[in-house]
Amino acid sequence: MATAHDLFPAVVAGLVAVLISYAGPLLLVLQAAQAGHLAAAQVTSWVWAISMGAGVCGVWMSWRQRVPVVCAWNTPGAALLASALVALPYSQVVGAYLLAAAALLLVGWTGVFDRLMAHIPRSLCAAMLAGILLRFGVDAFGAARSTVEGAPWLVGAMFAGYLLFKQRSARYAIALTLLLGVALWQGLGWGQAVVPPDTMVASTSTSAWGLALPVWTTPEFSWTALLSTAVPLALLCLTGQQVPGVAVLRASGYTAHNNQLIAGTGLASLLLAPFGAHGINLAAITAAICTGEEAHPLPEKRWVAGVACGAFYLLLGSFAGAITYAFAQLPVALVSTVAGLALLGAIQNGLIGALAEPSEREAALVTFVVTASNVSLLGLGSACWGLALGLLTWWTLGRR
Repeated sequence: MATAHDLFPAVVAGLVAVLISYAGPLLLVLQAAQAGHLAAAQVTSWVWAISMGAGVCGVWMSWRQRVPVVCAWNTPGAALLASALVALPYSQVVGAYLLAAAALLLVGWTGVFDRLMAHIPRSLCAAMLAGILLRFGVDAFGAARSTVEGAPWLVGAMFAGYLLFKQRSARYAIALTLLLGVALWQGLGWGQAVVPPDTMVASTSTSAWGLALPVWTTPEFSWTALLSTAVPLALLCLTGQQVPGVAVLRASGYTAHNNQLIAGTGLASLLLAPFGAHGINLAAITAAICTGEEAHPLPEKRWVAGVACGAFYLLLGSFAGAITYAFAQLPVALVSTVAGLALLGAIQNGLIGALAEPSEREAALVTFVVTASNVSLLGLGSACWGLALGLLTWWTLGRR
């Protein structure tokens, strides 16, 4: 019987995952909203919708499957919307949300996704995971190059604290490192806060400091929105989020009902689209925090981290306007360092899994290098290209 003391690291892992999501990828959403000149109420509703969707999916799927399922929003899709919201009316963009969500729901419901993943070697999934996360490990120390006053000292002090905490109690190392970073930032002024976009400032200058209120937008459909927004949004979600998200679970040794996960996130996206949700999907980067040993020594207990992550999304998303502003005030160096240190174990496990099978090592290395390159071509991200070229290498050299 697990005690609260045993599960505390899993809860902290869920909190760190949410912290990184709000302090990082959410800024893309706010920048897209600013480009589209959305009203403060619409921005708050957008943040509320993606938070609620990620929270409900994470809690339900983690509890149901006893697997640490961490959900988030379509990050590359948010980058796409920075231009879509300029060219199209918001109601037509919402219509594109609905069409993209319906496509993902269909992919999961028909079982196509599971059949696809069954043909991908586990070593390539591990290599893709390591490639995705490598940048965050590098950024943990790269933040020391920042010209912001105190940033190098903040990174150095947090790393020294991490080593000390890891030596004393590995289970609480990340939580204590996070607290140390916040204390140094507040007490000594090390690290400068992120300057929020104008839209975020506007959204927090009124009554947004209370409970967030969802705003309904009646969708409109057009061929332009379908071709320019809905189709790319669905492809970016599938290749850039869902496939890496499943790869994280596979690389950590979990066997989940992938079709149910894809269909569930597609359904949540469909229901929340009129309130501004551009896409709910499996997380990859933040999921690695909840699937590693830092969350819990026993793999069968790490599902609690997925539930905790979802619960924090629900709690903080209820105050979308205020929380968005508050998280954006954290120094970049602090967020980067905590994220990188929290993902060191996942990077290590990904590299070990990638090189475990001698006959697949070269294909896994290609997958890792291409994914880590962060290249984007034909609208597809590096994770998709890394997996594609890795599969090509595996198929070609495997015949030899």
